[in-house]
Amino acid sequence: MTLYGNTEVGGARKGREGAPSRTAARCRQTLLTAVLMLPVFRLVGLRTFSMASEAYVSGNHSAAFVTCPNEQVAKALARGLVEKKLAACVNIVPKITSVYEWKGKIQEDSETLMMIKTRTSKVSALAEYIRSNHPYEVAEVISLPIDQGNPPYLKWLGEVVPE
Repeated sequence: MTLYGNTEVGGARKGREGAPSRTAARCRQTLLTAVLMLPVFRLVGLRTFSMASEAYVSGNHSAAFVTCPNEQVAKALARGLVEKKLAACVNIVPKITSVYEWKGKIQEDSETLMMIKTRTSKVSALAEYIRSNHPYEVAEVISLPIDQGNPPYLKWLGEVVPE
């Protein structure tokens, strides 16, 4: 089929020399760029919406858990985390029992649990602080993203722990 002196083959418009037109190439390039950029646009849009509406975007904050040999160690670590703005709040739960395997033997110990609330972006620095200041050879530092919560609390958390 001819269209204004050009031929259309397989749905792509061909110029007189048989090459796809520049318009078709630009359309494909624009479409490909848009598809590849969708995740970025979504993230930017969600963060902008979150800031503008004060709605919470899941995963911006995390809860981390650390076990300690006693309450004194937990309090010292907690104070350091809060002072360094690596955590907004640390709950200390005394007297938990941990059962685990260590160096081929089953162990049972009384420990203290720290429940730490922070920004997800601060988890790596928080873990490094714990590793550097914890008495255990291998300190337990695990974190989970916070999917939902009390909006005023999560807003406060974000204000206390800067980006």
